[in-house]
Amino acid sequence: MIRFEHVTKSYPDGTKAVDDLTFEVAEGELVTLVGPSGCGKTTTMKMVNRLVEPTSGRILLDGEDISAIDPVQLRRRIGYVIQQVGLFPHKTVLDNTATVPHLLGRPRGKARARAAELLDLVGLDPSTYGDRYPDQLSGGQRQRVGVARALAADPPVLLMDEPFGAVDPVVREHLQNEFLRLQSSLRKTVLFVTHDIEEAVRLGDRIAVYGAGRIEQFDTPATVLGAPATPYAARFVGADRGLKRLSVTPVDPGDLEQPPIVRLDDPVARAAERLASEGAPWAVVLEADGSPYGWVAASALTGAVGGPAAGRGLDKAPRGTVREHARRMDAWLPPGAPLKDALSAMLQHDAGWVAVRDGERHLGVLTPAGLHGALRRSTAADAAKLPRGEVSLDTVPVAGA
Repeated sequence: MIRFEHVTKSYPDGTKAVDDLTFEVAEGELVTLVGPSGCGKTTTMKMVNRLVEPTSGRILLDGEDISAIDPVQLRRRIGYVIQQVGLFPHKTVLDNTATVPHLLGRPRGKARARAAELLDLVGLDPSTYGDRYPDQLSGGQRQRVGVARALAADPPVLLMDEPFGAVDPVVREHLQNEFLRLQSSLRKTVLFVTHDIEEAVRLGDRIAVYGAGRIEQFDTPATVLGAPATPYAARFVGADRGLKRLSVTPVDPGDLEQPPIVRLDDPVARAAERLASEGAPWAVVLEADGSPYGWVAASALTGAVGGPAAGRGLDKAPRGTVREHARRMDAWLPPGAPLKDALSAMLQHDAGWVAVRDGERHLGVLTPAGLHGALRRSTAADAAKLPRGEVSLDTVPVAGA
């Protein structure tokens, strides 16, 4: 969709803002351009809509050389969102959003109807916010209007220059979540400029890591974090890049452990016998429909905390069902959730594991050891360019084990 061919931007004093850029952004792909201030990432983006003209090289949009397209017409085909938003202060939110469709010749009524749809899409009820003016909105709300306005003409390409940089961290994370939700359904071709590597990792299908006017590495977030291509890229993504990988490494069924399973309405004696036969200290407890409920300790079933070993104290097992002894566990995730969410759930619930379920179907549990192994396998797989399931790990033995 967007292709740079040996693009350079030089200034009269000899400064090269970007030097011999060649890369491509596929249709429907979100590429983040990340790097320090002055590295050329914003210049790169502005050359796509001809706010900056390249000194040499070509930029193609859907196969067409943009230098042959009238700049005004080009910009009306491209959505543009900036940090300062740039809303018209004298226009209402609804009219701000309808600006580009109206400029493209749509009747005012249809332009406003489209604007109302988009405001609703970005989480701003048009009946509540449509008649307000920009100075009556919070910073996060203004950013939402900026996104809605950029999408109003249904452009195939969206350029975003530090769009969430001027809001506080909580609002920023919420805006990122909302934008990912929108992108999953709209699949625009997006160039997203940021100086924040964590934002780049979280949002990008691929990341372009910029040095001084050039791209040091262009790859998936997992690969950039797991196998930096140059010493500069390694320094930029940081020594804690292993922790950052938690955000881009999904929970895989191969990471899960399978402790014994009992049901809420199982007789205590039967459940205790199962745990004893497997030598397990606890079991996952499922509802009658197979959805996870929580867990139960073997000691609770035998009624002998610190007493006889499992399997020898079954005569002491209390009567009734597992229900009376099970403990509720609300820490669960869907398959494919990032490992960061798994770690967060463990910490939030002070839990030694989280359940992984597909809808209401229990798949297994992820433990801290399983999470660590998943992260190591992911890093090794990217370095070796192998599927994660084909990677085996060497483990350092524990002294005295």
